[in-house]
Amino acid sequence: MNKHVALFILSLLLFLAGRTQDNYEIQVYGAETVEKHSTMLELHSNFTFDGQRLTTHGVLPTQHILHETVEITHGFTDFFEIGFYLFNALGDQNRTTYVGSHIRPRVMAPKAWKWPVGVSLSVEAGYQKPQYCEDDWTLEIRPIIDKQVGKLYLAFNPVFDKSLNGLNKSLGYVFSPNVKAGFNLTKAVSGGFEYYGSLGPLNNFQPYQSQQHQLFVVMDLDWNPDWEFNCGYGWGFTQSTDNAIFKVILGYRLHGKKK
Repeated sequence: MNKHVALFILSLLLFLAGRTQDNYEIQVYGAETVEKHSTMLELHSNFTFDGQRLTTHGVLPTQHILHETVEITHGFTDFFEIGFYLFNALGDQNRTTYVGSHIRPRVMAPKAWKWPVGVSLSVEAGYQKPQYCEDDWTLEIRPIIDKQVGKLYLAFNPVFDKSLNGLNKSLGYVFSPNVKAGFNLTKAVSGGFEYYGSLGPLNNFQPYQSQQHQLFVVMDLDWNPDWEFNCGYGWGFTQSTDNAIFKVILGYRLHGKKK
């Protein structure tokens, strides 16, 4: 595809433009898409040691719940992919169930453009059961910017969430910034921090204690180009944020046709 086609896809995704990640997929995205004809299989696992203890607005507690999310992403071109998610919850008090699914197309600025930073854009939409999310149908616009500077890696995801149906339908777009800073300790190991926030509607940020702010200490392993591993422990800093979460992401790349 040429530059004009790529610009058209990027503009279309911006035109199409939920809430926060709801602890099912705790990840700051890098800009690069999955290689053409390849499929990435990922399992996102996390456990909340200190979460919400009461049912609020019909949403079940998050205290001591295990989230398991299966993500399948296929690369269709050198800069376009589609991801599909299956959300699952495991917990006592009848909290074990399939929760919902999302679909996520993403387009990347082609490497041939030689931009100084990596840039891509994803649009994620889908459904979650109202017992697990205040908004059952949601839409997320996620611009992605990243840069490797020597041993330092930086990524910024200024996310814009929109409730399509549910308690927060009238709020408009909610600003939920995600940031990652990682440092290569060895060729295969890096350590760093990931921040996840949700500040409220763009035209009226919520009071601090009603916002969500999480900070994770993370480690990434890169021992094989076909595997990915990320783990971390996170703390919440407001009353509205789940606290003490341990997360693991394990991924494997299936290669298709050779170029």
